[in-house]
Amino acid sequence: MHIEDSARITQRLVELQLEHRDLDAAIARLAESQASNQLQLTRLKKRKLQLKDAIARLESRLIPDLDA
Repeated sequence: MHIEDSARITQRLVELQLEHRDLDAAIARLAESQASNQLQLTRLKKRKLQLKDAIARLESRLIPDLDA
């Protein structure tokens, strides 16, 4: 993997982690509210899971391949 690729992946990883953290806070606020919209809450949770999967994929790309 080239250094530029690694830097680009790392930058994207940071962006996704930030969005994931922001969604976590938004979900917590929405869940605490009296008039929480369950549909919106479900959509936010689904997006959060998608981000988690994307983060895991990017992290695995940063792990160097080792020839056995």
